[in-house]
Amino acid sequence: MANLDWYQYVFIGLIFAWSGFVRTSLGFGGAVLSLPFLLLVLNEPLVFLPIIAVQLLIFSSWIAWRGHRALALQSGSTHGESNIDWAYLLKALKIMIIPKLVGVVGLLTLPSRTMTTIIFVIVLVYAIGYVLNRPFRSKNKYVDYVLLALGGYVSGTSLIGAPLIVAVFASHVAKHQLRDTLFVLWFILVVIKMVSFVIAGVDLQLIHHLWLLPCALVGHLLGERVHRYMLAGDAHLFFRVLGAVLILVSVVGLLRPPA
Repeated sequence: MANLDWYQYVFIGLIFAWSGFVRTSLGFGGAVLSLPFLLLVLNEPLVFLPIIAVQLLIFSSWIAWRGHRALALQSGSTHGESNIDWAYLLKALKIMIIPKLVGVVGLLTLPSRTMTTIIFVIVLVYAIGYVLNRPFRSKNKYVDYVLLALGGYVSGTSLIGAPLIVAVFASHVAKHQLRDTLFVLWFILVVIKMVSFVIAGVDLQLIHHLWLLPCALVGHLLGERVHRYMLAGDAHLFFRVLGAVLILVSVVGLLRPPA
């Protein structure tokens, strides 16, 4: 990013603030809702992916720790009800881990653009159901297994597998546990991704973390307020907002030009 104009740096900072906002308010979308716009400024995904990954590690750890601490204070001990659905998280990880590793090592069976299109079309179907208050829920557990496996695979090849994974998790995890459960999942998946970056010798853009992390922090603080507002509302409003964002994610993903 050394040869960019000043206004391009401004746009990048604003996009990272947006990334922090959507990630914190919804529990996902930090990469998939920002990367298409970042690529309009600089069409080099490997410049931005390490920065997004590190920010996700920092904020997911922070939010999960705060959620645990708040519950501990409410219960008067460290053994209160967890804000994370560990049972479903571990179950999903067992399904996702092999496809995730396959994606990381790059054993692509379909062109990336074809795979991404399939993913966003499936997510769009889920999202329309949420907006119409008729969320799609598979009557066959093996369908959920396939969707989680696809989400794990895509998260291995990039960082845009979140919408498909969220569409499944939202049907199985309680609303008050959904965001923190997803953040723990993102932390685990991103650690695997970061290890692959280090092994492959990808430039982690460490100097740019110094000014982009505060940008994401501003978005994070605003997102916390929106998240509290959403939790205070009823479940129908929550899932309609979730569905609307998933539609936006899907449309952006489908319309995004090939890299």
